[in-house]
Amino acid sequence: MAEKQIAIIGGGPAGLMAAEVLSASGHRVTVYDSMPTVARKFLLAGKSGLNITHSEEFRLFADRFGTASPRLRAALDRFGPDDVRAWAEGLGTETFIGSSGRVFPKAMKASPLLRAWLARLEAQGVSVMTRHRWSGFSDGGLALETPQGRKIVEYDAALLALGGASYPRLGSDAAWVDWLEDKAIDITPFQPANCGFDVAWSVPFKERFAGAPLKAVTATSEAGTFPGEFVISQTGIEGSLVYAHAAALRDRLARGDKAVLVVDLVPGRTTERLARELARQDAKASLSNRLRKGAGIEGVKAGLIRELAAPPILSEPEGLARLIKALPIPLLRPRPIAEAISSAGGIRWSELDEGYMLKKLPGLFVAGEMIDWEAPTGGYLLTACFATGRTAAEGMVAWLKR
Repeated sequence: MAEKQIAIIGGGPAGLMAAEVLSASGHRVTVYDSMPTVARKFLLAGKSGLNITHSEEFRLFADRFGTASPRLRAALDRFGPDDVRAWAEGLGTETFIGSSGRVFPKAMKASPLLRAWLARLEAQGVSVMTRHRWSGFSDGGLALETPQGRKIVEYDAALLALGGASYPRLGSDAAWVDWLEDKAIDITPFQPANCGFDVAWSVPFKERFAGAPLKAVTATSEAGTFPGEFVISQTGIEGSLVYAHAAALRDRLARGDKAVLVVDLVPGRTTERLARELARQDAKASLSNRLRKGAGIEGVKAGLIRELAAPPILSEPEGLARLIKALPIPLLRPRPIAEAISSAGGIRWSELDEGYMLKKLPGLFVAGEMIDWEAPTGGYLLTACFATGRTAAEGMVAWLKR
């Protein structure tokens, strides 16, 4: 095939994965990114341990993306969790499966993987231009604002991989929405995903427990019941276990319904056993002592019971046992989208062909969080970004051949 000029706008996981596939196919690829360095959000995700994918059965994994699961399935079939692990190991990054089933690099950081990836892309001839911000369409090309002024990039095919609307300070500010809507592209409004929630904590509770983790618990919502941990914040709750329920809880609140996250503080004990052990405690003892001796609960878990329970229940063993096993945390609202790990919404699937090309703009493709889907946690998010980047790149190769 004759060498073609490919422009990729956005140097996150989806854009870089597309660049890898396209450059390996013999095309000249230039990646443009608005930030001083590429993959800023990818690096931020790796600061607390890069959850790169998940080890659960693929059938379950592929169904974790809500209503978008059927449309994402073809991309995930081509590049799923096992492929992500093999790809990472091909770059010298060994991975392991954590106790929750999530997959991490053994180094736990994103930076070694990113360095090796960028070295591979450079060896394949990919050019990376930072501080180049897309500012719309002009003269049949893409207008970019650069340190040297405005320039127009012409291309044989181009990919937009600009992310959603979360973490705007790292580049994903959804400024592209206006330019695509001007081209009659239908876009679902963005909402926070993988987000925390506000809770009406009392001042004494948040002063004492903000920042404290609740470990070894399970949480239940319409999304299901999952084990894990989360953190009490000044404004409410956040953390991986909360993010797993975020879409279901957010959607309830958007409908005007009440939303609660129901927490089992001691998953290893039955309600009946707890009730028996609590009943054995001295009724005159303090609540702290009864919880510690009868249920093994202290610290933030005990504080949460005090914060949320009606006083009469605290002195009644059976009622207290039921509360420990199903403590409802009432939620007020999701945290702002600027704080969310990812976003829901984006370009509607009806605007795309099977190769992720915009039907109304031939030769222009999209990938990653620009498309209308959401993931429950980081590993699902990254895998789908990789997969959509590869699928869009394969779509570009096929379109250029035609």
